[in-house]
Amino acid sequence: MLTLLFANCLSDRVGSHGLDAALLDPGAQPARTVGALTASLEKTRGTGWERWRSLTAEPMRGEHLGGVKRLAGALKGRFDNLVVLGIGGSALGNIALQAALNPATYNLMPDGARPGPRLFVLDNVDPDAFAAVMSACEDRGGLKRTLFNVISKSGETAETAGQFMIVRDALRKALGPAYSANIVAVTDPAKGTMRQICDAERLATLPVPDGVGGRFSVLSPVGLFSAAMCGIDVDGLLDGAASMDPLCSRPELLKNPAAMLAWLLVELGSSKGKPNHVMMPYANSLYLLADWFRQLWAESLGKRVDRRGQEVFAGFTPIKALGATDQHSQVQLYREGPNDKVFGLVEVERFGADVRMPAGLGVKALEYLENRSMAELLNAEKRATEYALTESQRPNFTIRFPRIDAFHVGQFIQLWMVTTAYAGLMLDIDAYDQPAVELGKQATFGLMGRAGYETFKTKVERGLGQGRWVIAG
Repeated sequence: MLTLLFANCLSDRVGSHGLDAALLDPGAQPARTVGALTASLEKTRGTGWERWRSLTAEPMRGEHLGGVKRLAGALKGRFDNLVVLGIGGSALGNIALQAALNPATYNLMPDGARPGPRLFVLDNVDPDAFAAVMSACEDRGGLKRTLFNVISKSGETAETAGQFMIVRDALRKALGPAYSANIVAVTDPAKGTMRQICDAERLATLPVPDGVGGRFSVLSPVGLFSAAMCGIDVDGLLDGAASMDPLCSRPELLKNPAAMLAWLLVELGSSKGKPNHVMMPYANSLYLLADWFRQLWAESLGKRVDRRGQEVFAGFTPIKALGATDQHSQVQLYREGPNDKVFGLVEVERFGADVRMPAGLGVKALEYLENRSMAELLNAEKRATEYALTESQRPNFTIRFPRIDAFHVGQFIQLWMVTTAYAGLMLDIDAYDQPAVELGKQATFGLMGRAGYETFKTKVERGLGQGRWVIAG
């Protein structure tokens, strides 16, 4: 079970920059508020845009997991490469699961040693990156041995649609009518542009569930299909998430880790001037979970108006860092720069490998490292940074993993999704929409010549002008 340690967010540890421990009393206002919010979340569980709360429970779990396993099983051994086409919530979860639960050298392993195909996630329309991945697939098995997993609920996301158009054309040229066997789409089960394409071209599909937004979709087929193809324990992921959910449904603040995290971060951000929230795992494999967290936290909570339509400009800025690497690039700022951050440190009790530093170098200054493990050193670095931040009155908390496996990664994901739901209620904003993303999409459509969006091209050109103030070398 994950453990949350939060004493370093309280005033007896970090002075006036922390919260008064008396606020944690069961009779205090925060505890009463959390009780009401928990009751509210229980009423809306599994409805509207909170259907993601049902992903780990029957019947939704069985339906999705069964479909994922059947399709992954049917495709097992047929492909050397798996390329995910997606962006935002259709990519970040896939990347995070792969980084957390497969070796860093997964794509370099020989075919017989890997549990599945090499995985590439194309989450941008950078032409150099796209061309490089396509070339790598051509060099290893060719397009015939490459499976493309396109993830788009509507099929109209410009980046993913553009990628799909190129891939489809390349497959048709290389494989002829059989090309459709090399595409799996995760899309709306009933409607939308991608659904029309899939039905017309007989593509294999898995559903993006109704009421599950992209940033809450990693435990649906959106994230589970590529995980299953690459040998990740998808049952363990869902088991872990399911075990965390009841803990996050407790009405008591001191027994509910999601409510506690939300309260700490919202209160420190709102009343103590700490709007920047750093996530700093002390494990390379967990670093990209911080990328997943950044989208979840920023897109869910960054809102101009509250539920009553009044301007509030709510939200916090999520920042990722890596321990111990960023002790040598960021901690100077973190300790002596503006005291406007809360630090979430992620610690691992037991790593999978036991790498030890041998004796015999004969250098007295380094004798303290002899016969000690690398894990001991990394956790000492974490503990030392925790101490240093606390000494500088910088609020910080720790999430402790007993070990890195699918179960505990699933717990971590569910914890933060429920934390986000609580934080949205505490801020009185809609945590599930993203209206500020739409203008950029519409302007892109206009600049690319999509019919019906011509006015946006004019607005962009008028708004940005011709760049009157330019310095060119």
